[in-house]
Formats: sequence, C-alpha cells, structure tokens
Amino acid sequence: MDALAVVLEQPKRIALNRLAISAPTSEDVVVEIAFSGVSTGTERLLWSGAMPPFPGMGYPLVPGYESIGRVVEAGALSGRQEGDWVFVPGANCFGEVRGLFGGAASRVTLPGARVTPIDETLGEQGVLMALAATAHHALAAPGAKPPDLIIGHGALGRLLARIAIARGAPPPTVWEINADRMGGADGYQVIRPADDPRRDYQAIYDVSGDAGLTDTLVGRLARGGEIVLAGFYSDRIGFDFAPAFIKEARFRIAAEFSPDDLNTVGALFNTGALSLDGLITHRCAPEQAGEAYDTAFSDSACLKMVLDWRRQ
Repeated sequence: MDALAVVLEQPKRIALNRLAISAPTSEDVVVEIAFSGVSTGTERLLWSGAMPPFPGMGYPLVPGYESIGRVVEAGALSGRQEGDWVFVPGANCFGEVRGLFGGAASRVTLPGARVTPIDETLGEQGVLMALAATAHHALAAPGAKPPDLIIGHGALGRLLARIAIARGAPPPTVWEINADRMGGADGYQVIRPADDPRRDYQAIYDVSGDAGLTDTLVGRLARGGEIVLAGFYSDRIGFDFAPAFIKEARFRIAAEFSPDDLNTVGALFNTGALSLDGLITHRCAPEQAGEAYDTAFSDSACLKMVLDWRRQ
C-alpha cells in the first residue's frame, strides 16, 4: 500500500509525497484519513528546526498527531472493526521516512490499540480532540487547582478555559497581547497583562510557549501558588530564585494526553458541556500543504489549520 503524506524534508521545506506504508499485522488497523490538524506548538518547532532533542526526531519526517478517519481494514486482534470512525494520534508506518508524529497522510497503518473511537458527528472538529485532551490532562492532575489565570488565547488556551468551566470551575481570566486573538471568549474575560492589577493568582496555566515569562508569572502568584507549564517550550526555562522563594511558588509540567483524557473530553462533548465551535479557522487541500503550514505558523488569526484529505 501507499499513501500521500506531508513530508517535512528539512526545516522550513514541506512536500507532499507518495510513500509506501507498512502492511498491517493482525493487531493493526488501516485508517483512511479524512482530516488532519496542524499543531502550532510542537509542529512549529519541527518545521522551524527549533525542536529540542526528542525520541524519533530527524528529517525527513511525516508530522501530524491530530488526525481522524475511518478504519478500512481491521486485523483480527486489533480490537476494532471496519467502519469505525477514530482519532489517530500519529503513525510510524513510512519506512525510512520518520513518523514524528506521522498522522498527516491520506492513509496510515497503526496498532488498533492506539486509535480512539469518536463521534462521527464531530466532523472536522474531531481533530481538536488532541488539544482538548491536552487541556484536560493539565487540569486533571491529582490535586490540581483549576486555573484562575490562563496565559494565551489560542486554541489551547480557549479549550483550557472551556473545559475548566465545564468541570465546574469559576471562569478564569485569560491574558492575550495579540489583537487578533482578543475576541471569542465564551463565559470568561480576555485582557491584556498591562490591564490586570492582580497579584494573587492561585493557579496560572501558561500555554504561550514563551520560556521568558516565568518571572512575570511568579510576580502574579499568591503565596503558595502554582504555575502550570502546559505549552511546549524550545528555550531553557529559568527564574529568579528569591521572588519564587518568597512566594513559595510551585511549578508543574503537564505532559502529553492519555486515552482517558480523550474519552473524558469526548463525553463532555457528547453531553453538550463542551463546545468546539469557532476554533477551526482555516482549511486547505493537501496539495496546498506548504501554504497551509506557513499560514498556521505565521498568521496570528489562524487558531487551527485543517488539511482536508477528502479533497486530494
């Protein structure tokens, strides 16, 4: 079998190539991808060449970990059935072309245990399940306090606010400095940092990816407050010790989502507690992949770019 795939040949050079893909085993499924999202966090770092050393890193590679599609072949031991509509967190099935994360392709082969059935009525919004699960993972850590301040009003920041409210937390404040992203709040306020006098936040969730904000955030904490690093950072993170010592600040890193997070946000959507509306702002055919990735990373009005593989 083969597939059309987005290939990052080297930093800042995107191609759409036809690649051979691995034959499925009895534990695998073959998924025809309908939509894949472009991540403006980790994939931006892969595209720019700024990604820190990471397992599987290297070029050429197939990016993408926000894909959805239909199972067209299901091995006897895969645990799935043909016709299932599933979320695909990536695949490593392209031979010598690395699959990091490997979901931006027309067809993939991967273990059935790695895919998650989702509601087909989500349509293209299904690609947002990865971001929603990432937000939920940050919020659901043992002993975690809900955010009273979120840094960044991109797609992940909006999902953090929406999921926190869906879980019963008070509406958080969100900081944003980009005029293109000030709007779109749903039940919470978005303000510029300069307009916020508060210095007593208990839980600050940073999804900006800006490693230089730590000292500013420490200055906004209440004593014993926590800063949650929920973005992905290419630069070294540091902070002045004395102010953090005085505040007795705590720091937590939120890692990648789990299948349980996917299932939980799926249930929130199914009950109507979580809306994914207004987060997908741009769409392209795979043949426009170069333009799509450039727009996703350079246009601040682009919250989420989706490649529509049905249009190939």
